[in-house]
Formats: sequence, C-alpha cells, structure tokens
Amino acid sequence: MKYFELRCTAYIKEDIPFRESFDVISKYISFAMAQDDSLGALHDRKGYKYYTFGSFYPPEKNKIYQKGSTYRFAIRSLDEKFIDILMQRLRQNINNPRFLVIEAHKKVFKQFFINELYSVTPVIVTTEKNRNWTMESDGDIIRLQRQLHDNLEKKYQAYYGEELEPLQNFIQLLEIKNQKPQSIEITKEGKKIRFLGNKFRIVPHEEKVSQKLAFTALGCGLGEKNSFGGGFCIWE
Repeated sequence: MKYFELRCTAYIKEDIPFRESFDVISKYISFAMAQDDSLGALHDRKGYKYYTFGSFYPPEKNKIYQKGSTYRFAIRSLDEKFIDILMQRLRQNINNPRFLVIEAHKKVFKQFFINELYSVTPVIVTTEKNRNWTMESDGDIIRLQRQLHDNLEKKYQAYYGEELEPLQNFIQLLEIKNQKPQSIEITKEGKKIRFLGNKFRIVPHEEKVSQKLAFTALGCGLGEKNSFGGGFCIWE
C-alpha cells in the first residue's frame, strides 16, 4: 500500500476567512480536475473520490488568511495518476480570484505502522436520521466507531478490489478532542451548506487489517465529505 501527497504552496490574492477556506480549496481542486478529461469524470462521478486535503497552514490568530501572504496545504490520494495530473493542473488555475498555487511537490508514502491518528479537519459522519453525528444529537460512540470502520473498509475494498476479513473494529481507542461540534462550510448553487463533525484522536489496533484501514484513512480521509476537506489526518 502507498498513498501520495501533494505539498502545495499557495499565494493568497484576497483575504480568506478560515470558515471559507475548505470551500475555496475544494473549488480550486475541482476546477483543476475539470481541465482533464479523466479527472473531470472522477469529479462528476458519485461515490468515493479517494482524495482529501487539509486547510491552509500555518493558521492565523484572527482566523483570516492574509492577502499577499503564502501558506501551505496538502492534498492526499491513494491514486498516483490523480496526484500526477493534479500537480500540473493546479498551477494552470491562474485566474482564480482567491489564491494561486505557486509550488506543488509530490511525496510518496509506503505503508508504515501507525500508533495514533489525529484528525486535523472535522470528521463528518451521517446517521440514519440523515444528521451529522455529534455528542449532542446522537452520542452513540459504538455506532460512531462502527460507521468510521465500515466507511474505511468500503473505501479500501472499492479501490483495491480486495475483500478484507476484519476480526474487530480497527479502533482500539477513540477520544473526541473538541468540546463543541466543528464544521465545514461549502457553497453549492448559491446556498451555504454546513456539515458538523468532530476532531478525534484514534489509537488503531496493531493487527494487519486495522493498520491497513488506518493507512487508508491517511490516504483518502476519515469519515465522509473528504473531497470538501473532511477527515484529513496526521499520525504518530
């Protein structure tokens, strides 16, 4: 197993509030994908996209990314071809009014042992009532863990075409790091949509299947709405 990461440097053309950053980056990536036939088809297709991204870094104390400054952000995918094409297309989006990618470098990560996962963007999980899971609206930790596991297992099997035979949930320990729900905001057809989620610290089990699923979370995101920036993780 491998995942592929684009480490991008962005020049900010106008102030971008943090709450808008996920939508701004997501639309930038979508535009770049639309410039290529194969990536455009992926963008339009329903189902898993097998990529995720983090917001601009470093964060600003006033939660506004400053015009004229440069920041870094990362895009990850299980698909090397996707990353290779995107690396070229991102830099062609010169007319975007919000920011410009001025550098993009690819890094390759072979599967390694993961002690802990930390989600640095909100992890979105949808319950049976079509609501986003929060402690206030649901609070069922067992169901949360099951849905996180099932989502990763489906992504793995859909991408690799390989059936897994898990002996247990991949999560050994889950800690919710936020006191209030976190959110990702996007704009679609002129309407603002807000997804509620949480930031987690997860200790995965050490056995083979659990480690594969934890690595999948790094490669294409934990939970749902990964192509909007949901569930971008780092590790220890």
